[in-house]
Amino acid sequence: MNIVKSLRLIFVAIILTLFGSGANADYEAGVNAAFNGDFDTAFLEFSTAAEAGLDVAQYNLAILYFTGQGVDQDFELAFKWTEAAALQGHVNAQFNLGSLYFDGNGVEQSNILGIEWFKSSGRAGHAGAAFALAEMFREGERVTKGLVEAHAWAAKAVANAHENGLILKEEIEEDLSPSQLSEARRLFARWQIESFSPIPSNQQ
Repeated sequence: MNIVKSLRLIFVAIILTLFGSGANADYEAGVNAAFNGDFDTAFLEFSTAAEAGLDVAQYNLAILYFTGQGVDQDFELAFKWTEAAALQGHVNAQFNLGSLYFDGNGVEQSNILGIEWFKSSGRAGHAGAAFALAEMFREGERVTKGLVEAHAWAAKAVANAHENGLILKEEIEEDLSPSQLSEARRLFARWQIESFSPIPSNQQ
């Protein structure tokens, strides 16, 4: 998993009433600075909002630490702030946190935790996480190979609007028996209706 591809600078102005107006104002100032290429200012503003607990600021601050824009590159601090946002349920941060665990950037490498965070992100709607899980279960990469799980995650990728999800789903179907296909469909259907914790149980 190439985290350089998965970690992207995504600056989205979000007003969250859960936090004080000061954190929102700092975050918006950081967004404006980043769009203007002023990453030094973006770093300062995101830092203030992140310390106040704003998850989207924590997420973007982590990316600045990972890429070394506006601050010296520091994978451990990138992990710290990615985890902070992920634990608040930020879906993109959960995906990035899984990638950090897979690659061992800023944290001890762990396929188990990488998979768990990808699952949380994928169940919550992240198309890339669901698609990656489908591929991993199909190939037995980082997990025990399982075509039923692979198909269910491919179906989730389709539901999450991944552009290649349907192609992958149809390819996996060719290798499934009728009973396996029924099992995969039941698994996906259960995911669609049952409640789930956005945070892996071993991380709560």
